Amino acid sequence: MKKRREAKLRGWGQHSRRVTLLGFLLLMTMVLGACGNSDSVLSTDPGAEVTSNVSRVPWDYRVVESTVGDLIGSDMTVLPDNELLPNDGNYATGDKIWTLQFMDAELVTDADQRNEVRLSSWVTIKSYADQKTAAEDLKNLKVSLTTDVNLVGVYKTKYKDKTRNYAIVELPSGNRIKQPIDDKRYTAMEKKKTVSVVLEEIHDFADYDSAYAKFRGWAN
Repeated sequence: MKKRREAKLRGWGQHSRRVTLLGFLLLMTMVLGACGNSDSVLSTDPGAEVTSNVSRVPWDYRVVESTVGDLIGSDMTVLPDNELLPNDGNYATGDKIWTLQFMDAELVTDADQRNEVRLSSWVTIKSYADQKTAAEDLKNLKVSLTTDVNLVGVYKTKYKDKTRNYAIVELPSGNRIKQPIDDKRYTAMEKKKTVSVVLEEIHDFADYDSAYAKFRGWAN
């Protein structure tokens, strides 16, 4: 009886080791497969592909009339938002000034060149004693120009009895935008490869050579 129990225990031990070894080999096969396959069951996002591209671009500027608040050393607060700026103009509390405010944007471009725009809040970056000087700076940072851009194509959509036309153009930045157009423009653009548009170039205040062009209309 004792020998039969010992033989039975040895058999279970060998069976257990075989199961353990089989399980280990199966696990290693899954791990190695996951290393070369993003669709593996061990992947944190099965079937997903990283297809988006994110870039940050200058988006807009504006000039705002403001008031000097508290003076803090060589700095000053600017009302009404209480932002801190260098007091380069040697202003006094209560002085009326003009400030240049800046907004940038995060562009998320997918594989089809469609954009999602995430705007930042306005940030005050410079102060001026008079509105004229502020406007001159603004004119140099937001430049309007007319140029030819690539026309990706035009297409129509129909819902019930209404038809709408759209044109897709590629901006100098490489981003593509969709714009509604009327029937006359649709016919005129249907066979074109390029079109003339009005763009607004927004230059980076800290790096003027860095700019982003925004669509502002058709040139003709």
